[in-house]
Amino acid sequence: MSLTTSKIILIILVAANLLSCRGQVRSSTSAQLENTAFKNGTLVSEIDQQIWAIHQDSKGNFWFGSNGKGIYHFDGQNLRQFTTNDGLTHNQVRGIQEDELGNIYIETHQGVSKFDGTDFNSLKLVKSPTNEWKLEPNDLWFSCNGNAMDVYRSDGIYLYELQIPKQEIEEALGIEENKQRFNPYTVYGIDKDKNGNLWLGTLLAGAFRYDGNSFLWIGEKELSELPDGRVPGVRSMLEDRDGNFWLSNFYSKYTIQTNTNKGYIKQKAVELDEELVKDKILYFNSGIIDKAGNLWMTTYRGGVWNYDGNSLNNYEVKNEKEHLLLVCIYQDKEGMIWLGTNNDGVYKKVGEDFVKFEPVK
Repeated sequence: MSLTTSKIILIILVAANLLSCRGQVRSSTSAQLENTAFKNGTLVSEIDQQIWAIHQDSKGNFWFGSNGKGIYHFDGQNLRQFTTNDGLTHNQVRGIQEDELGNIYIETHQGVSKFDGTDFNSLKLVKSPTNEWKLEPNDLWFSCNGNAMDVYRSDGIYLYELQIPKQEIEEALGIEENKQRFNPYTVYGIDKDKNGNLWLGTLLAGAFRYDGNSFLWIGEKELSELPDGRVPGVRSMLEDRDGNFWLSNFYSKYTIQTNTNKGYIKQKAVELDEELVKDKILYFNSGIIDKAGNLWMTTYRGGVWNYDGNSLNNYEVKNEKEHLLLVCIYQDKEGMIWLGTNNDGVYKKVGEDFVKFEPVK
């Protein structure tokens, strides 16, 4: 072997060794970053049985909000739990949202926590004496589970407390406001339609649509206290593919007609098969619109309902012991439908069935 050949071989061996070392450093650094991405939280093996909120963030990670055990983060491999010990405002989570910068907002009945990837910080509350309503594309909206008056708008730093304009609810709905134990205008549901209008569902005062300039009030008895004394509340508002709005029930749907006296037209939602709806409460507490434009809606004890534009169908959801108590429904970026329950954790739709989700096996 010549000297030149020996040098070439030596150079190749040294270079290979350096590349290997650099690869080890890169791998080690990557692992270190993964381990230090969260300075707080606890690695756990199970999600709590009571899950009230589900969200997939822009990085593909899942967040599961519980009814008393804080919030869980799942990156596909590790499940991490965050509680008030880690800076969360409260351990009862009612909603999860994300802004355009990737910050995660955790809504509780005692305020909102903002997670910037490292720390949790509570948003500051601002009570506007002039009740300045506005609708910006990047605003986030919260109800804090009706803990205080009405609704909150956030710009990512502050929570601006706003009050819904009062209506003649006694005349229209037979509700005497000063005799109610709870504020009739307490907001239980917040949604946006295809045009970006804000929809607010209340405990007793019906539903409101805000377009950035004015309010449209939908004050119907079926959206308030029912004849038998039940108060379902307007918790979810969905716009179907034909532009009709479903306001937490399967009885009626509403079409916005601003040139009419009320500003809307009410019509029968769908023909209901008596056997299908027998002994079921026809009010839904959470709903989504899937990628095909179908509506999916959950009832607490009555399973999942699907409306394909023509018919309404029911899916019973239960485990080996009992029917599931359904609280929320969510669709991820791949189109998978998820359910949060109040008695058996999280389920997801696989084929025609909903199966238990176990992140750590």
